[in-house]
Amino acid sequence: QVQLVESGGGLVQAGGSLRLSCAASGRTFNNFAMGWFRQAPGKEREFVATITWHLGRTNYADSVKGRFTISRDNAQNTVYLQMNSLKPEDTAVYYCAVDLTPALTSNANAYEYWGRGTQVTVSS
Repeated sequence: QVQLVESGGGLVQAGGSLRLSCAASGRTFNNFAMGWFRQAPGKEREFVATITWHLGRTNYADSVKGRFTISRDNAQNTVYLQMNSLKPEDTAVYYCAVDLTPALTSNANAYEYWGRGTQVTVSS
């Protein structure tokens, strides 16, 4: 089993920044990807960003390109999401997830393990 624990969420004003962390523990994998998704009230879960663990290749949703940066610390088994220039529409619960392939996919169904999420609220 894999445990994913997100942290770093909170309340921030529009234009501000937050950095989310997701620490992974448990089963180890080869050649996988970790992603961030978000879900706002009344909306479906949507893709934010993903990164391959070995090469650090990335993929972003158009809505966050240029504002969010995903990175990872292999030694700490942690993935980060640096969020800058936050907007009220970024308000959501943010989840990290593991895809057992390095496909860099935005399809949530491809991700096998999920954290419980961390709330991000951006006030206008």
